[in-house]
Amino acid sequence: MQTEVFSELFPLLSTANPQTLEWLLNVAIDHEYPAERAVLMEDAWGNAVYFLVSGWVKVRRTSGDNFVALAILGRGDFFGEMAVLDESPRSTDVIALSPVKLLSVSRERFIQILFKDPHLHHRMLQLMVRRLRQINLRLQMRSSPPAVKLAQTLVSLGESYGQKSDKGREIFNIPFKDLAEVTEISVDETSKIMEKLHEKGWLEIDSANNIIYLVNFKQLINLANKV
Repeated sequence: MQTEVFSELFPLLSTANPQTLEWLLNVAIDHEYPAERAVLMEDAWGNAVYFLVSGWVKVRRTSGDNFVALAILGRGDFFGEMAVLDESPRSTDVIALSPVKLLSVSRERFIQILFKDPHLHHRMLQLMVRRLRQINLRLQMRSSPPAVKLAQTLVSLGESYGQKSDKGREIFNIPFKDLAEVTEISVDETSKIMEKLHEKGWLEIDSANNIIYLVNFKQLINLANKV
């Protein structure tokens, strides 16, 4: 991968200097995983930072004998940075929702790079603050109607990872159970709301190709803003 492509793919690296990008690519390790494979187990957090080159993953936590999806991440995002910085154990796994390609940079290498490039350091802080704001927004929306909460989840995924197409922004056809858990509503509510959004023509599900088309993104944004 060329440094220009690397920089364009990952917002985290948009302000990094060319030497940083080149060094990152030289020390990064390639990984490929099929759908439903564990990408990162709870005992491996803190060993490396992972860059999502392609595909979709979910971050899930253990809840007794069950698992609950906490977040959905797509192409261009990264994970593992918090555990690298605070060296604390995690009770979460990362599971591939689709075939996934990753680059990993070891904890030692990544910390060295942060010290060498203040622009990257600052950019990383910006993105971590953005994630905190998203968490705060979710907390504020806990009392909102389920349809509003689900619209917010879809809009967030579309804005962060959606690819433009003739049918609107396209995202991965995330299982309703995972959508429900991330949105903090029931699977039954998720199913009914998705059906209504389809009937309105705001989205279209292509099960054969595992794609959700966010056809009327503007209307979804309007619904998501009804807090």
